[in-house]
Amino acid sequence: MEREWNDGQPIYRQLRDWVVGMILDGSLEEGGAVPSVRQVAAEFRVNPLTVLKGYQELVDEQLIEKRRGLGMFVRDGVRPLLLQGERDRFLREEWPRVSGTIERLGLSVEELQRAAKNGKGSNRLEGAQGR
Repeated sequence: MEREWNDGQPIYRQLRDWVVGMILDGSLEEGGAVPSVRQVAAEFRVNPLTVLKGYQELVDEQLIEKRRGLGMFVRDGVRPLLLQGERDRFLREEWPRVSGTIERLGLSVEELQRAAKNGKGSNRLEGAQGR
């Protein structure tokens, strides 16, 4: 699978965010296995050490856990905590930019609701999940 990487953020961080997205949207359930380092590296054509670094961030954040000989798994009870953390991060880091753009473009609440209802701008992450 080809993926376009954001030059403004390290690839390992983007991989970390990809796994977080899968947890948040339910593609990876609590207690479920995370795609293997080897599998993700081959699918995204990145160095396995890059994938491992992204996964290690998730381990350090206690979002996933290593099970010797079995792989990595999403920790139980992590989704509600992750959801709150991601909401807080969005409002703190991304909302000011989004809000400024909305204001500069003069978009109305109705236009935004219509765009949300029509699914404009939705961006689903795809990849090695569930294999």
